[in-house]
Amino acid sequence: MASNLTVRVVSPEREVFRGAATAVVAPAWDGLVGIFPDHAPFITLLGVGKLRIDLPGGWPQWIFVAGGVMKVEENRIIVLAEYAGDKPPEKLPVEADFDPEELEAEEKAAAKGKKPVKEAPTQRSTE
Repeated sequence: MASNLTVRVVSPEREVFRGAATAVVAPAWDGLVGIFPDHAPFITLLGVGKLRIDLPGGWPQWIFVAGGVMKVEENRIIVLAEYAGDKPPEKLPVEADFDPEELEAEEKAAAKGKKPVKEAPTQRSTE
């Protein structure tokens, strides 16, 4: 098992992060996804929330992302985000479904080591 991941986080304005990580937790469009070394190849659309990058020294780095895509392959992760920065953007992508109160609840639960209970989206009939 490899000990580190190579991570890049890029927004249209700049490269926000480049470095090694022991794990990454990303806000995919349908929930959080965790990536560890030797993860299978994977691509997901990003939602809105905080991207957690666990640094080799044991401390996490948090980057707020909104929209985009994340690709995982051969212990390399690249995040191409519509927005990436230290705080939420003033204007979110049109398709973003973001509730600041929900993000705050998720952060508090994560700090306590608990996973918040989230209702599954309901399927609409096409009939």
